[in-house]
Amino acid sequence: MTTSIIGFPRLGEHRELKFSTEKYWRHQITADQLQQAARDLRLKHWQLVKAAGIDGIPSNDFSFFDTTLDTATLLNIVPDAVDALDLSPLDRYFALARGYQGDHGDVKALPMKKWFNTNYHYLVPQFTATTQVKLVGSKIFDEYQEAQDAGIQTRPVIVGPFTLLSLSEFHDCQPTDFVTDLVAAYQTIFARLAAQGADWIQLDEPELVKDVTGTRRELFKTLYDQLLTQKSGLKVLVQTYFGDVRDVYTDLIHLPIEGVGLDFHEGRKTADLVRSGFPADKTLFAGVVNGKNIWRNHYAQTLALLKTLPVQRLVISTSCSLLHVPFTVANETFPAPVKQHFAFATEKLGELTDLQANLAGQKTTAFAANQALFAQPRVQPNPKVHDRIAHLTADSFTRQPALAQRAKIQQREFQLPLLPTTTIGSFPQTRDVKRTRAQFRKHEISQADYDHFIGEHIKEWLKWQEDIGLDVLVHGEFERNDMVEYFGQHLDGYLFSRNGWVQSYGTRGVKPPIIWGDVARNQPITVKWSTFAQRQTDKLVKGMLTGPVTILNWSFPREDISQRESTIQIALAIQDEVLDLEKNGIKIIQIDEAALREKLPLRQSDWYSEYLDWAVPAFRLVHSRVQPGTQIHTHMCYSEFTDIIPAIQNLDADVISFEASRSNLEILDALQREHFQLQVGPGVYDIHSPRIPSVAEITTTIHQILAKVPEQKVWINPDCGLKTRGVTEAKASVANLTAAAKAIRAELQPKGD
Repeated sequence: MTTSIIGFPRLGEHRELKFSTEKYWRHQITADQLQQAARDLRLKHWQLVKAAGIDGIPSNDFSFFDTTLDTATLLNIVPDAVDALDLSPLDRYFALARGYQGDHGDVKALPMKKWFNTNYHYLVPQFTATTQVKLVGSKIFDEYQEAQDAGIQTRPVIVGPFTLLSLSEFHDCQPTDFVTDLVAAYQTIFARLAAQGADWIQLDEPELVKDVTGTRRELFKTLYDQLLTQKSGLKVLVQTYFGDVRDVYTDLIHLPIEGVGLDFHEGRKTADLVRSGFPADKTLFAGVVNGKNIWRNHYAQTLALLKTLPVQRLVISTSCSLLHVPFTVANETFPAPVKQHFAFATEKLGELTDLQANLAGQKTTAFAANQALFAQPRVQPNPKVHDRIAHLTADSFTRQPALAQRAKIQQREFQLPLLPTTTIGSFPQTRDVKRTRAQFRKHEISQADYDHFIGEHIKEWLKWQEDIGLDVLVHGEFERNDMVEYFGQHLDGYLFSRNGWVQSYGTRGVKPPIIWGDVARNQPITVKWSTFAQRQTDKLVKGMLTGPVTILNWSFPREDISQRESTIQIALAIQDEVLDLEKNGIKIIQIDEAALREKLPLRQSDWYSEYLDWAVPAFRLVHSRVQPGTQIHTHMCYSEFTDIIPAIQNLDADVISFEASRSNLEILDALQREHFQLQVGPGVYDIHSPRIPSVAEITTTIHQILAKVPEQKVWINPDCGLKTRGVTEAKASVANLTAAAKAIRAELQPKGD
């Protein structure tokens, strides 16, 4: 019996990788200095995991941006336009991730999508008829060698071939076209690692927890039937996570592999599958420590589960990579009675070894402390919150009048032009903004000084929006640190870490708040600055809110009540804010549900029964009581929406904006197919890339939109907020957007008008 982890946080205890990488992008350090910083960080993490007593230590789980992108570049799956750039390999890699605009060319970044049901994003590999899959990189070998040179034996990790093909996009070709070459490339990797001294390789195959039937199941079997004919003496671990493998369990356990990694946390059927039979000659890597949440493991329950499994060879593991939780609780200042309930990545290493010791019969003091921790309720319920939920009826979730009637009322009242322009909400968070907010938080400046600073910023950006001719303005959200944390700070029931950063994409980290108890709102949150902004202009200013599903999904949720109940609590709190904004004269209110798709069950058969049947009503509850003349917007970003269009329409918002630029506007076909009724704003350019789109480029994109969506229903906007962009690039891009919209508006204007 041993212990293992699937992966470890990459950014570092203090986000060292983020700061080093961004210095490189700003040309403040060299490529060699960046690579050295990465080597230092990897060594620190391997040594930490080894010192904690973990037996199975992964390598190649590190990345400068994304491991799916790493796998694609390792195997020569690179678009010709990027491959042709006269840049170093490192800069071509970053061009794939961020786009490139400079002396050597102009290329867009690869599409970016959510990684299964998490807030992490991966870069989507692009296959074309000319793609030649072959081993061209050395990263996986270099990092294994680094660890070996330090005296640490690791298990190299790589995205498995089935997941790689399943997550990729194919242009004028099919996944089956690449099976032979892909298998040969993986076998070459096996051989080189074996020659270096590796004994195991981990193939990450989370795609197996989705629906894997028909041709998908055949593709999986074909890949592995061919791949495993030449293992070069390596032991192979096929690692899954985020669910159970009910469709391919029998196929999986009968493969000629040595290890199977299964998720016992999110895999509802995993325990039953294993109890139905598990081969004596294989090792089960049992994912029993939750890699996606920060609560302490309940040792007694976990040990009871493990003891029911008919397994001779057992490795106690995390349910997924620890990439999805913060680095360590040690850097937090929670009171001791609170702190004892949390386990971040470093603490989860200790949980694994505690479970190992207790399963071996050692009655540790840690086990006794864990029993005491779970012996008493953690929080007391809020009676007012529960009473309010108890009095909800079906009418509480339904807005009147119907959408079409509301649209006529709003158009008559607002008198917006064809193709109205707006932004998603946030403007660049400059150093001055961040510094001033930090000074106020530390009581280094007064409330009056802080308010003056924020007010002047809002007025400056409102004037700029008016000058370039935007139709619906935003106040810029300069007072907000994060779209979820800001709201949580103003709600009962939330706790906040100081250093609880989790990677979202590339160097971008988020600091999810923790839902500690029942959620309620006791005073207005956004009314002050929204109404201030509206008083400065005759144009409409959107009130900006975060929706209840996103607040839940981008928080660390409670485990003592259902996610449905927790979301309804948040929805009622945000409803109070919506009604206060309306009462104070805000006519357009955007309620962002950026993460609606994120927690959708990975199996389609579970979508409605386990999620959408409460997530959609929760959003409707937020806006069900507003007046017909109040226009409700929502926004969704970086997910695949084409398969849930009916559910999105059922949100009953008036206008919805989508991320669309990095997904090649593919959502437009689904909107057309489903006869989508809401007004829509498909993002016309990618804000996650520093490149500035030209007027001509945006004009072309708008024409593509109008070819599939009626012009009366189209809004023109970027694909997400501008918080992470620089001032110069943000202003130039939005100005080009506005110019493009005006040009097309003139084209559409009837002659003689």
